[in-house]
Amino acid sequence: MWVLVFFDLPTETIMERKHAARFRKDLLNDGFTMFQFSIYMRFCPSRENAYVHIKRTKNALPKKGKVGIMQITDKQFGMIELFHGRKEQPPDTPSQQLELF
Repeated sequence: MWVLVFFDLPTETIMERKHAARFRKDLLNDGFTMFQFSIYMRFCPSRENAYVHIKRTKNALPKKGKVGIMQITDKQFGMIELFHGRKEQPPDTPSQQLELF
């Protein structure tokens, strides 16, 4: 399961820039990586784990701006076609995560 967070946050004032930077830093601290500017993604081994990270993201939402959260399966993520210019790029493979029971 992949969780993608899309956002468009205002950055006109110093405080707006501070809130946008804080939101981005919270995503990075929660294990998200940048997919594109204002699009961050995180691999989750289960739907339940995805809900945990979605809840954390919702708790960190800034007061202004637009944020979208989307979940897709690993199979759907694998069907993404990525291009750099006209040259196709292979999608990043998820890093291995150690789970302790």
